[in-house]
Amino acid sequence: MLQARKLESPLPKMSLRNVEKSQTLLLNEQSRMLEGSGREIFKFGFGQSPFPPPEKAVSALKSAAHRKEYTPVQGIPELRKAIAAFHSEAEGLDVTSDRVLIAPGSKIIIYAAMAALERADVLVPAPSWVSYVPQARLLGHSPILVSTSFKSRWRVTPEALERAVASKKDSAVPTILILNYPGNPDGLTYTSDELEELTGVFRRHRILVIADEIYGLLNHQGTHQPLALFYPEATITTGGLSKWCGAGGWRLGMGILPESLCGDYKDAVLGIASETFSCAPTPIQIAACEAYQWNRETQDFLTHQRRLLALLGGWVATRLKLAGVDVHMPHGGFYLFPEFTSFGEKLEQHGVKSASDFCAKLLADAGVALLPGDAFGMPTAHLCARLAYVDFDGSKALSLSKERGLEAVLDDAFVREAFPRTEKGVRKMCEWLASL
Repeated sequence: MLQARKLESPLPKMSLRNVEKSQTLLLNEQSRMLEGSGREIFKFGFGQSPFPPPEKAVSALKSAAHRKEYTPVQGIPELRKAIAAFHSEAEGLDVTSDRVLIAPGSKIIIYAAMAALERADVLVPAPSWVSYVPQARLLGHSPILVSTSFKSRWRVTPEALERAVASKKDSAVPTILILNYPGNPDGLTYTSDELEELTGVFRRHRILVIADEIYGLLNHQGTHQPLALFYPEATITTGGLSKWCGAGGWRLGMGILPESLCGDYKDAVLGIASETFSCAPTPIQIAACEAYQWNRETQDFLTHQRRLLALLGGWVATRLKLAGVDVHMPHGGFYLFPEFTSFGEKLEQHGVKSASDFCAKLLADAGVALLPGDAFGMPTAHLCARLAYVDFDGSKALSLSKERGLEAVLDDAFVREAFPRTEKGVRKMCEWLASL
């Protein structure tokens, strides 16, 4: 009988890239494991839209399930045309279909946009989404954190941007800034005056900006202003179906290039796409054609989502403030980025010295899952975390909002009815803070 022999890897350990697993995905898996053991877990760490995709898009996907052919790398012409018209009508952008790129998620578009440059310094605001810095490092680029603060509403200021540019080791190396608003992890946006001021710095230093506007259509007041309106010559806008359309697992992302980059740069991005993902799935692209229609149905769908998210985000922020937590009222998306520094001395008595310690203890004691601030580029000792207030049944909430009508005033009783898990989880979190 042959004996099984353990095979050793032929690769030296040091030859492997040191890339940690996405902390958002890891936390979601940990929460599921705890739930499987019988614990009641309030999942405020993973930012997934709770709302269902529009039924017309779902029907189109079902009808196109048999479509198995490859598409052009840039995406099918009818979808690129639909996206160009959609963002022109919804946001006032001047977009033509030849400037639209389609991919399996916007994450790979951001990666390809950076990969098109052989060398670059990548400016990343802190806090910011967890994948920007790892992507820059995978490409051999140099990430440079742009500091922000609670006082500045976690916004990049012209002064902070100037300091980051001044820290570059080689001024001849191209500079990329990744700007995400409404923001993940903070749920905040920029005013037109702030965007104008930043644009002055962009032009002065010839900065290529990747504007990650995946939450733009979920601006709570419906007043999102694309950066490309202010800085059209060097803004790459990215987005997709995961947030506003509630279709994260469909993996449909889009990018809009400025006209100035539709030559060699566009060719480089498409070359990278052809050697990595080839194309977005054909059935998903066909379904996306139905989703990207700026009609009354889409506008009503967004209006109710925004109404619900604004109500709940404001309710959660208010409850946290009453509990002594420092937090800003959200402007869009479904995140808050609270600070717990006022509880620092009490937490230290319980052995909590970092954001990760804080989140681990909160999860163990109260069953509330948050993602620590150091996952978003903040110092480990800074007691802050991201709270995604979307642990609720989106279909039920949409139905209740439509039943009440847009004229109705939604109160605390509605919060308990439409968002019972979020309401209970926030209450348990505040009770836990009070017990310290």
